[in-house]
Amino acid sequence: MAQNKKGEFSKKENELADFANAISHPARVAILKQIADRETCICGEIVEVLPLAQSTVSQHLKELLKAELINGEVDGTKSCYCINWKTFEKFEKTFNEFFKKANSHNPKCC
Repeated sequence: MAQNKKGEFSKKENELADFANAISHPARVAILKQIADRETCICGEIVEVLPLAQSTVSQHLKELLKAELINGEVDGTKSCYCINWKTFEKFEKTFNEFFKKANSHNPKCC
C-alpha cells in the first residue's frame, strides 16, 4: 500500500504544493480571473461565461474555497464569491522566494 510522504517535507513546501495544486486546472484559473475581474461574482454568472456545467463550476469553486483562494457567502439560492487577496499575497511572496532562490543557485544552467 502506498504511503503519503507529505509529512517528510517542510510546511512551506507543502503549502506551496497545495496552492499549486489548487490552481493547476485551467477552469480554476478561468474562474479566478472572472471573480477578480468583477471583484465579486454570483456563481450563475460564472457558468454563463465558461464552457462548463453548473455542477462542474461548483466543484471547482469548492476546491478554490478549500484552498482559501476565494471567500464565499450563500444567500438563499445565490452564492457570492470574492478573491481572498491575503492568501494570494502569501503565496506570491512564497513563490517569489522560491524562484529567487532557485535562480540564484544556478542561473546559467542549460
